Amino acid sequence: MNGHCTHLPAFVDGELPLEHHEGFRAHLASCEDCGARFHDLLQADILGRLAAAKAAPTPEAPGASPAPWPVPSEPAEVMAPPPARRWRPQWNHLGALALALTAVSTWTARVTEDAPAPWPPPEPTRRLEARLTSAALDAHRPFAPLRGGTPVPEPVPLRELAGMEDRQDWRGIASAFLIAGDSRQALGYLGHVPASPDTDSDRAVALALAHAGTSEQAALDEALAVLEDVLRKKPDHPQALWNLALVLRNLELPLLAAEAFDAVAKLGEPGWSAEARDRAGRLREETLARGRAWKQAFAATQDLMADTTAPLPVEEASRLPGIVRLAFYDAVRAAPSKDAVLRLLPLADALDRAYGGGSVLHATVLRVAERDFEKRGPLARDYVRFVRDGALFPKAFLEALRRSGEDDLYVGALGYELKAGRPVDVAAFARAADGLGDPWFHLIAERERANLELREGQWWKAETRVLEALRTCEAERLDYRCAELHGWLTDMYLGELHRPAEAHEHALRGWRLARQHGEWQQERQFLQELAQVARFHHVAPTASAYLRESLARAPDDSRQAGYVHRNLATLAWMDFRVDEARQHLEQSMASGQPLGLNGAGALADLARFGPMPGAADALSRALSGLRQGEPRPGERALLDAIQGEFELERAPAAGRALLASALTQAEQWPDDVNARRARARASAALISDAGRAGAHEEALRLAGRQLQVMEVPERCVLAVSVQHERTLAVARGPSGAVLGDFNETRTAPLGQDASGLVPPAVQEALRGCEQVQVLAPPPVTGLPRLLPSDFAWSYRVGHATVQPPPVDSGVHLVVANVDTPPALGLARLPPMAPPAKQDARRVMLEGSRATPSRVLTAMRTATEVEIHTHGVFSPELSDASLLMLAPEGDGRYALTAQQVCAEGLTGAPLVFLAACGAARTAPFPHESFSLPVAFLDAGARAVMAATVDIPDTAGRFFSDVRERIHAGAAPSVALRDERQAWLQASPGDRWVHDVLLFE
Repeated sequence: MNGHCTHLPAFVDGELPLEHHEGFRAHLASCEDCGARFHDLLQADILGRLAAAKAAPTPEAPGASPAPWPVPSEPAEVMAPPPARRWRPQWNHLGALALALTAVSTWTARVTEDAPAPWPPPEPTRRLEARLTSAALDAHRPFAPLRGGTPVPEPVPLRELAGMEDRQDWRGIASAFLIAGDSRQALGYLGHVPASPDTDSDRAVALALAHAGTSEQAALDEALAVLEDVLRKKPDHPQALWNLALVLRNLELPLLAAEAFDAVAKLGEPGWSAEARDRAGRLREETLARGRAWKQAFAATQDLMADTTAPLPVEEASRLPGIVRLAFYDAVRAAPSKDAVLRLLPLADALDRAYGGGSVLHATVLRVAERDFEKRGPLARDYVRFVRDGALFPKAFLEALRRSGEDDLYVGALGYELKAGRPVDVAAFARAADGLGDPWFHLIAERERANLELREGQWWKAETRVLEALRTCEAERLDYRCAELHGWLTDMYLGELHRPAEAHEHALRGWRLARQHGEWQQERQFLQELAQVARFHHVAPTASAYLRESLARAPDDSRQAGYVHRNLATLAWMDFRVDEARQHLEQSMASGQPLGLNGAGALADLARFGPMPGAADALSRALSGLRQGEPRPGERALLDAIQGEFELERAPAAGRALLASALTQAEQWPDDVNARRARARASAALISDAGRAGAHEEALRLAGRQLQVMEVPERCVLAVSVQHERTLAVARGPSGAVLGDFNETRTAPLGQDASGLVPPAVQEALRGCEQVQVLAPPPVTGLPRLLPSDFAWSYRVGHATVQPPPVDSGVHLVVANVDTPPALGLARLPPMAPPAKQDARRVMLEGSRATPSRVLTAMRTATEVEIHTHGVFSPELSDASLLMLAPEGDGRYALTAQQVCAEGLTGAPLVFLAACGAARTAPFPHESFSLPVAFLDAGARAVMAATVDIPDTAGRFFSDVRERIHAGAAPSVALRDERQAWLQASPGDRWVHDVLLFE
């Protein structure tokens, strides 16, 4: 395990929760070497019995422990372990050790038999629910899951493993480990097998099961992506279809899972087809039954407003109190007489019981029953007429309600106006809603106050208000309203703040609430919310699955079809499937529904691939609709950028003018997320247009402008821009001469590094530069390996606002030897070696004192900062890497990019982040959000960090770079020289290629 790295904290080195290991840990604590001695004896016995087998190094999946079986060799620079470190069994390896013991005992028992027993052994049932592609393992047997207890691995005779090793049948060995329950080991072996539909289907099984060290959601996302790729190449692959159904079911997408099982059933395989048909039927029926229950309850409420003799949905109130409560309030408002109101008491009491007791709704009925119905009755009848007709409430009627004192009618009418998007006096509505004394309406009032604050640009007030409302909601057990508030927060975090990690948290919580309480309509809405979160995280297969599941629940709803298909078009475009994107847009346009922002953006993108029938008219209608009302400045800029992109392919001059205008508008609103999106779209389009025309100087200027580098260096600068299928690299060499390369043939999204983005000729133009400043707008910013390791280069982001102090002045802050929370199970990093010479500027924050708040306070005035701790990257937790520190009094222990952004680093520090993946970021196309960029935004002069996991020895690497800087080298030169020296001494330490400098 790399010293600085970890992932999600729920697991420790294995698939079992932390508490499952406590007994074994306690045992080993009394005998430090007993685990190692046990392994040594076992390994000696196994190796003795396999003396004839070829010796080979062990493959390791990322983060996995060494495998106990011989495996294919890898280059020494990849595999060489630290020679001084003795292997000890890790917690996640207990299953493999149990497998080895079983194998040894089985082998011992069978060596005396005349004929070897068959393997796999014939059994009436199977324990692995997934399907493997090896013919010997794919014979159908009924699935018999374990009903608790510890799984016992199936015995794998050593002669079988030895034979597979001799034949280099790594997929066979991987299958044996999967059957034995060790999916992480299986991944290690599958990594040695060339990609193929069969291999990838097995790999998806291992990925779906091997989520120790990561979240189950991330594991399922990856498995889904692999299986969809298999099925694009071979649509009727039986094992991949079966495994796809299981992954979709585990993602809680039952109707899509049923469709995949249907596809298996149609293949007519003995046993498998019948089981698939049965599974599909059960999944579909269980899901649609919930939908029918909701629709029946909803139907039971529809006549309450107009028919004073309609049956009261008392039974439905106990099962689906959310939608019944909505109807109850309208029934109370519509009641024309005291008796008509009192008739609702049994329903009020049923709802009060459903919400945990109390008498709020009982009191509502009694209070309204005491009103003067000679005055209220006519108002109630008009209220019913306007609601049923779907008409506007006349201003005179609203004013009459306000003056009447019938506040529940006034609140109900204004609620319909708000739902229709009509202007309402929010302050008057909120006062009246609060005056009803019902927490249900208080929560609605708080939501509308938050909406007003959001429109005024005070998002922080809105966020605080709704989070507090959510706490009130949970205390009152108003689950329907709680789900709505989670939806509100999801939309704000995505649309206003571009914070998908928080959006994911609230979308997931809202979805689970809706599922728990049978709110079918809310479930469908949250499926769409989760799809948008996945899209923002560039997890296109999962986003597509959420959307298709939502459509499967309402296949005849044209509005739903339009929404789903325009979003599926965006996802297909992201994955470079142009024809599929066109097809989805055509289906969206055929629905008759507006294309919305996503659809308009997809039309603008697709314009680069030739004209599309009806596209111009569809885009015009979409943009006209989006411009109605009062769009905020950022929204106006984004709409102009989209229109400019589209026009650039038809009328270049008009398109350039629109794009230039959008860029100017967007720059005036840097805190508006839509303005940042507009700036990114307009800049990328203009840079590509300049590159296509050979206007390389203009492209350099535009790249600098997007990154707020107002004075582009006169020499030794490189600009790299990627606009989907288009790539531009422009170099200004040591003489000032400019060379550019424009390419528009990209066929796949950017990977984990930038290799190949800069052609050799452009690289050569920079030879002779002492150091190269790179202007790389998103999504390139922060990708490693943009230039060869013998270049001294750095990413240039923003412009310096103050002259930084000398590097040898001020405070040198070192955060190390951190006491992370014990529950995380993180290995304590070795103590930092003392500096070679006395450093009077050095201030240490260690142990339990290294909390996020203390670190932030100490960094404010420091001129140098070193942070040596564990790093975490998980899109579910944050949109950038997290630094694990000591817990605060309230339990918080992570230092996030957002916290750093909020600080002012007045000492303009040089920052060294010696933590795993500290430079990693979510792949947002419109902005780079990472810890290094956050430090620069806060005032740092330069930041050094890695995009990958790094070993314990990385601390010395960072310290040596720092010493070179203090000796007078420029930071990029110091990084280059230390990298070269390090690789010369340790050629296998490839991680040093992925240490980046941001300035």
